[in-house]
Amino acid sequence: MFETSSKIVDIEKAKGILEEVRIQGKKVVFTNGCFDLVHLGHVDYLEKARNLGDFLVVGLNTDASVSSIKGPFRPISPEISRARVLASMAFIDMVVLFGEPTPKELIESIKPDILTKGNDYTIDTIVGADFVIARGGHVETIPLVQGFSTSNFVSRILSNP
Repeated sequence: MFETSSKIVDIEKAKGILEEVRIQGKKVVFTNGCFDLVHLGHVDYLEKARNLGDFLVVGLNTDASVSSIKGPFRPISPEISRARVLASMAFIDMVVLFGEPTPKELIESIKPDILTKGNDYTIDTIVGADFVIARGGHVETIPLVQGFSTSNFVSRILSNP
């Protein structure tokens, strides 16, 4: 029986699970985002992120956090829906919601071995990169699938009533 919702955990549970993962010698990969209206670009990116290590943790912005970043009409999909969709993906091992403006505190709590973002970022602009590198970890940017972004989809929908 599948229970993908068990992949959605709070920070304290995440730290305990990750301690066990590290005892097994596995490399922890971390990425984060809003993941509103999940599309091919997200799936491709997340799959590539997972392939960089052994255990993929996705930090997911809460609804309040998304609204502060993207504006009052976002997210389109509520956080529990976004979390469940992400948790249903076989290559995602854990989803942790965070409400801060950036994932800095979450990154410093879970101490990933590898930190990833899309290649629309540079390593010097990735929140937490300095922390991960100082601990001997790696920061990677992943090429994005062109033409796929939630903002673009929202604009297309709104322009075609």
